[in-house]
Order: sequence, then structure tokens, then C-alpha cells
Amino acid sequence: MDLPEESFFSHLVELRDRLIRALLSILIVFLCLVYWAQDLYSLLAQPLLTKLPTGGQMIATDVVGVFLVPMKVALMVAFLIALPYVLYQVWAFVAPGLYAHEKRLALPLVAVSVVLFFVGMAFAYFLVFPTVFSFMARIAPEGVAWMTDIEKYLSFVMGTFVAFGVAFEVPVIVVVLVLVGVVELSTLKEWRSYVIVGAFVVGAIFTPPDVVSQLMLAIPLCLLYELGMLMARFVKKPLEKPLEDGGE
Repeated sequence: MDLPEESFFSHLVELRDRLIRALLSILIVFLCLVYWAQDLYSLLAQPLLTKLPTGGQMIATDVVGVFLVPMKVALMVAFLIALPYVLYQVWAFVAPGLYAHEKRLALPLVAVSVVLFFVGMAFAYFLVFPTVFSFMARIAPEGVAWMTDIEKYLSFVMGTFVAFGVAFEVPVIVVVLVLVGVVELSTLKEWRSYVIVGAFVVGAIFTPPDVVSQLMLAIPLCLLYELGMLMARFVKKPLEKPLEDGGE
């Protein structure tokens, strides 16, 4: 009678231990990066600084902003660096409860998800930011000093990173929906026109009001949707075979 309760508490203890390990890994990397926090922020701000008018600069309206904002950037970078170890802790906790065929698929999907999220962030940093900031610099009214607070810039960058990172997860989302039986590939093909319209709506919401920026999000979304259907077609067959053989 006590076995289920003991098993439950043992899982809680394991979850606590793995959570502590994950947080410690982030903290250790963060402490190693603190010395370069200012340099990391300068690197993050480079796409904007290169587009500011001659003599333009960023400002800090908060008294402690010049200290806290670079620390936030260092923490963000620390999380990204420690992410593989954090995901390993999650995997080690979840894996014992999965079937063999689920393990074979879950690990590649997680790895692809991380890579795609980083690709989305890189796409935003190297392509979207220069385009957006060039547009803003051109439309600034004459006599207006175009500059921004470092805290607001960080919020903008974080929001854009998340938007593009999540957008680039579309192939994985499509594959998972097909594998768990929520939708069929034939249905996804029928939804193609709606997805295209939705992609442009998302692009209009999460990018500045210029056509180029909207296209830079909408077009990748459409292409990634097609990639997701292609991946699902190849992944579905290897999953069905183990299920027919008894789930092993």
C-alpha cells in the first residue's frame, strides 16, 4: 500500500535534484560571464548602434539600468549556453517513462527544436534587426534624435528572439501533431491556404509596420510549415512499425 506513495515522493526528490542541477549549471555559467556582461550587451546592441545617425547613442533612464541590463543579458546568454545540460536533466527525468520507440523519436525532436530555436534567433539578429533598424532610421522625422533606452531595447530584442525562435519551431510542432494523431497530413495540406494567411497576420503583429519585416517572418513561417509536413511524412512510418510490433 505504501509503494505508490514512496514512488511518488522518490520522483519528487529526483525532480528537485535535477532542477537544482539545472539551476546550478546556469548560475555557474552566469558567474563566468559576469566579467564580460558589458561586452555582451554591446554585442547585442550592435545591430542598432550601426544604424543610429552619426553621434547617436543609447540612453539609460533608470538609475541602476546600466548595471542591471547587462546582467540580464549575461543571464540570458548563460541560459542558452547551459541549455543542453538543462535539457539533459529534463530528458533523464522523463526518459524512464517512455517506450523504446518514443525515446528514439523524442531525443531527435528535442535536439532539432533547440537547433531551430537558435536558428530563429540568429535569423532575427543578422537579418531582421538590420532591416528593421534601417527602416526606423529612414522614417525618423527631421529634427528628432532617434535613440532608445537600453531597457526598452532589451525588451524588444527578447520579444523578437522569442517570436522568431518559436516561429522556427513550426516543423517540430507539425511533426508532433501528426505523430500523436491530432491531425492527418492530408488535413494539413488542406489548411495550407489558411496557414499562409495566418503567417502574414503573425508577421504583421510581431514585426514593425513595414512590408519587408513582415515578409521576413511570414515567408519563413510558410516554408517551415512545408518543411514540417515533409518531415512528418518521413518520421511517421518508422513510428508505426514499432507500434505494430507491440510498442517495443
